[in-house]
Amino acid sequence: MNAGSDTAKPARQEKVLPISGFPEYLPAERIVEQRFLDVIRDTFELHGFSSIETRSIEPIDRLSAQGEDADKEIYAVSRLAAGDSGDNDTRWGLHFDMTVPFARYVLENAGKLDFPFRRYQIQKAWRGERPQEGRYREFTQADIDVVDVGELSAHFEAEMPLVVADVFSRFPVGDFVIQVNNRKIPDGVYRAIGLDVSVGVIETLRIVDKLDKIGPDKVRVMLLEAGATGAQASTALSLAEIRTTDLSFVEQVRALGVSHPVLDEGLDSLADVIRAGMEHAPGRIVADLRIARGLDYYTGTVYETQLLGHESWGSFCSGGRYDALASDGRTTYPGVGISIGVSRILGLLIGKGLVTASRSTPAAVLIALNADEDRPRSTTVAATLRRRGIPCEIAPTAAKFGKQIRYAARRGIPYVWFPGGDHETGGDAVKDIRSGDQTAAEAMTWTCPADDLRPAVTRAP
Repeated sequence: MNAGSDTAKPARQEKVLPISGFPEYLPAERIVEQRFLDVIRDTFELHGFSSIETRSIEPIDRLSAQGEDADKEIYAVSRLAAGDSGDNDTRWGLHFDMTVPFARYVLENAGKLDFPFRRYQIQKAWRGERPQEGRYREFTQADIDVVDVGELSAHFEAEMPLVVADVFSRFPVGDFVIQVNNRKIPDGVYRAIGLDVSVGVIETLRIVDKLDKIGPDKVRVMLLEAGATGAQASTALSLAEIRTTDLSFVEQVRALGVSHPVLDEGLDSLADVIRAGMEHAPGRIVADLRIARGLDYYTGTVYETQLLGHESWGSFCSGGRYDALASDGRTTYPGVGISIGVSRILGLLIGKGLVTASRSTPAAVLIALNADEDRPRSTTVAATLRRRGIPCEIAPTAAKFGKQIRYAARRGIPYVWFPGGDHETGGDAVKDIRSGDQTAAEAMTWTCPADDLRPAVTRAP
């Protein structure tokens, strides 16, 4: 506009649109997420895992070395504000899982860590894929791993699913099952029947891994087209159909009539995992011999987790044993780990209305205002309650008490505190707005019921 103009041109109103794949929760939904993270963190620490946090960026060449599709998933980091578009801008990328940064962390700090090293890591990750239900471009993962130097004891493989079972037993996700296999079982069977020659172990695993998507008939056709004989295809499919909650899977595998030293190792290892599950998490951990996971990565036990009744959602917690998380050329660090897709499971549970928070604020008490000039007294009450660990807030205005109570009800706050509200003594009173009960109370002594002190997260009927 002209410098001397008296009228300003109105600012252009732009419509704010969400960016797909970057979830943002409303306050009540955020409380659900925070409670889930609290349970995860507490459970991990109960099992003796130490917390670490790694940087968000890694060299792109290190990230892209994780697979042929990795380049498509990496978000590159550049200094746009600096106006510099040189080669240095594309050196870094946001990590798309915790594996690469954790491997680098172990190598950089090996001389300072105590092995076997038990770590947990709860962080954001970024992946440049097409957003869809339960899959995001920005998401939170919660990982645990045990890593050792040179060799890793097999008993850690039995521990991983027990930790996850503890997490999900303490949070209202519903019924779940942790499916476990050992990569040495199909490896040994395929070698025993010659599939390692006719098709290849990895290719056979890749084909059999499609069972849930395309069914056994189409998998058989694919195996035959890849070079398997009819007998080999039948054995591979029979192996994949074995699923038990007890040790009977061993006899079922033996009944296939094949033997191989690698198979023996796999059966023994998986039996240890299932035996631990039967004792400490009965019915939660099952032997499922179609589970493959990370075809070029995992070398022993592998895990996937599903919600019963929602199997179409797929796995939201997975992992396994790897014999070489990292190596400096002289020392190799084998490990076993499992990862909870926090954003994935919560996006589905919250999106389907299956879990809810009892209120949208941490406050358990609303301190009422008799009049605006009484705010100092209400502030004193609030400070006293807070020092005693009782979350509260003060009413925004000195409206009629009925309006203040409705304000609390909308936010789910269960109690309203009335300074001077006890008509007999002139002292304070507190009201449970759910039942209507009102009693005399003192900020120094009143106890908030434990069930109301923090927002509760419950599973919908």
